[in-house]
Amino acid sequence: MNKLTHTDSQGNARMVDISDKQPQHRVAKATGTILLSEETLKLVNANALKKGDVLTVAEIAGIQAAKRTSELIPLCHNISLNKVLVTATISDKGVTVNSEVRCTGNTGIEMEALTAVSIALLTIYDMCKAVDKAMVIEEVKLVEKTKTNIS
Repeated sequence: MNKLTHTDSQGNARMVDISDKQPQHRVAKATGTILLSEETLKLVNANALKKGDVLTVAEIAGIQAAKRTSELIPLCHNISLNKVLVTATISDKGVTVNSEVRCTGNTGIEMEALTAVSIALLTIYDMCKAVDKAMVIEEVKLVEKTKTNIS
């Protein structure tokens, strides 16, 4: 069985020491969906909600969230990000949000990619809650995580 990295030998929570790890180019991608009613989808597509441009606001919120991940997740390292891309796309059942986060660092950035998607989806929920009481956020997941040595 694998050992949890965020606990010490007594089972206490701890931040992982990454000081001996070599910096690498790292990429993480995540995705998630929010299911919306047909009427809400029409309003989002027409940019007709009172709170404004749902997709653009959600994308910006996702970018902001990725940059603040270490403030939200207690044992997460503060990472200097090189790129955060968040896209919100309308589908026939709702909106799909994808994120891509890149850095050169000593630890992975999957939490930043997942946080970007999660907050973008929550932003859509917030902006649409006045007109849709049956929204469902689903399938938030990491879809890719890579690291390559710096040459």
